[in-house]
Amino acid sequence: MTDDGADEPGSGNTGDADLTHTDESGDVQMVDVGDKPDTARRAEARGEIRLSPSTVDAVRGDDVGKGDVLATARVGAVQAVKHTWETIPMCHQIPITNVDTDFAVRDDRIALTVAVETTGKTGCEMEALEGVTTGLNVVWDMVKAAEKDADGGYPDTRITDVEVVAKEKSVPE
Repeated sequence: MTDDGADEPGSGNTGDADLTHTDESGDVQMVDVGDKPDTARRAEARGEIRLSPSTVDAVRGDDVGKGDVLATARVGAVQAVKHTWETIPMCHQIPITNVDTDFAVRDDRIALTVAVETTGKTGCEMEALEGVTTGLNVVWDMVKAAEKDADGGYPDTRITDVEVVAKEKSVPE
C-alpha cells in the first residue's frame, strides 16, 4: 500500500476493500490526513502527445503561429500542478515545494515528464498527473491548426501513455 492507503500500482490488488474516499455507507469523503506527520514526498508522471512530423518540426523550429509551444506548455503544467486541489474533488491542497518539467521532442511526438515535490501529509502524484495532462493539452491547443484535417478533426493526434513513473516518501527520523 502507498502512504495514503491506496494499493501500489502493479500490486495485483484491486483494493476494493481499502477504498479511502468512501465511508461505510459508500458516500464520498475526503481522507483525514490530520494525524499523519509531515513528510518529504516526490512524484513523477509522464505522458506524450502524438503529432505529425511536420508539426513537431514547427515546434522544434519555434515556427508555430501561436508562439513558443513548449514554454507555454511548461507554464500550463506548473499552473495545473498548483491548482490540482481545485479540479480533483477529493484532493487536499498541498504545499508545492518544487515542480520540474522536461520535454523530449521526437520525430512524431512530444513526451512530457513532470516531477512534483512537497513536504506534507499526503502524496503529490495527482499533481504530477495533472501537470502532465494539462501540459500536453496546451501543446495540442497551440498546434491544433496544423494538426486539423480537412473535416476539422484530429485523426492522428492523441495524448497517450499518461502514468505515474515514480513515487517517493522520506520518512522523518
